[in-house]
Amino acid sequence: LSMAYAALFVVLGAILFVVLESLSLSPISLSFAGGFMLVGPTLLAGFFALSDRLRAQQKPVAADIWKGFRQMPRGGWVVSFVCALLFLIWITDASTLYGFMVGREPTQLAQLLQADAALQRFVFFSSIAGAVLAFILFAVSAFSIPLIYDRRADLVLGVVASVRAVFSRFGVIMTWACLLATVTITSAIILPLLLVTLPVMAYASRELYFRVYPPA
Repeated sequence: LSMAYAALFVVLGAILFVVLESLSLSPISLSFAGGFMLVGPTLLAGFFALSDRLRAQQKPVAADIWKGFRQMPRGGWVVSFVCALLFLIWITDASTLYGFMVGREPTQLAQLLQADAALQRFVFFSSIAGAVLAFILFAVSAFSIPLIYDRRADLVLGVVASVRAVFSRFGVIMTWACLLATVTITSAIILPLLLVTLPVMAYASRELYFRVYPPA
């Protein structure tokens, strides 16, 4: 069931990459893959619902995924909206950066693999810009989304608690964030991996949340 849910995003990603390849926009497809980290928090409600059913020793069903989204309080949707907004900003910035640094018609994937110096600089600097956005979003949403979903905090308290948790355990949390980013971006590029890694990382995030903020 978890893989079936993840398959929806694999199909959407495949369609997006095909469209970008047909338009010779392969360098931007790398930005979309990196940007998946920014929209990832919006997908968690479905996995939270499945996880909670298993914790209650009940058998999850497909309807639980939709139920998870319906149970998400308004504050969670605000955070999700911010995630989507930052994703759009990231794609716009990446496209602008490509125009300034490369300044020519984008290429298809085959040419991208033989990237020249300009394309390599674009990938490097766009990765730095994306990492800054991803860090801000991670600090805001890593623990606020589950806290809000479980109705243990409202929007403001959830965001404050999330940022506080990240900086109070900075080394451990950043190690997890780097692992999460590496696995997610690699899986977004090699899409079939996402069938397994997306559920695994979602459930691992849930477990980390319970370690930092135990239910009791």
